[in-house]
Amino acid sequence: MSNRKTSISISIVLLFGFGLFFVSTDGFTAFTAETARVNKLLQEQPQFPSVTLQDSKERQYSIDEFNGNYVLITFFYSACTTVCIDLELNMSELYDKIPEKYFGHGIDFLSISFDPDRDDPTKLDLYKNMFNSDGETWRMARIPDQQELAALLDEFGVIVIPDDYGNFAHNSAFYLVDPTGRLEKVMDYKDVDAAAESILAILDSEANPL
Repeated sequence: MSNRKTSISISIVLLFGFGLFFVSTDGFTAFTAETARVNKLLQEQPQFPSVTLQDSKERQYSIDEFNGNYVLITFFYSACTTVCIDLELNMSELYDKIPEKYFGHGIDFLSISFDPDRDDPTKLDLYKNMFNSDGETWRMARIPDQQELAALLDEFGVIVIPDDYGNFAHNSAFYLVDPTGRLEKVMDYKDVDAAAESILAILDSEANPL
């Protein structure tokens, strides 16, 4: 009888643990905080908020500037000497993998600085040149209004934590916004081939519908 009670107790504990693990991993799909963050974004597909961008040519506009096209977005700051350089180098490599016919007629590229005080249009222009961005089909921009910037970062799950030395700890990814301004994909910026394949599948499908 005692053994039976023990078995039942163990079964209950295991069942409870299984359920807890299922819930905490979003159904066994999120084994890290970053995966959970991305899964949540893909589920919610937030709308790009109403913010005013200012680019390296001092032009100001909203995300509606790209209306009708997909927009591939990165978030960076130009004083970053580590991950931002890799991020934008990979953005450049990805840009080169997209056929020219889609630029401005299917997709645009947009790198947004989350350090608007230092990344003014002059600095953005220098940064643009570092990565061979043409400033048109791949633009470097900032959001001067801090409240608007915070709203965008929060909406897209971009974590930016300043330190005492003018640097930021932050996460990084490729964010694909659909033609209506809604977030469609969050892709690993280190896997350029997979990101290019995914984007090309979308663009080719829309250019040649069945």
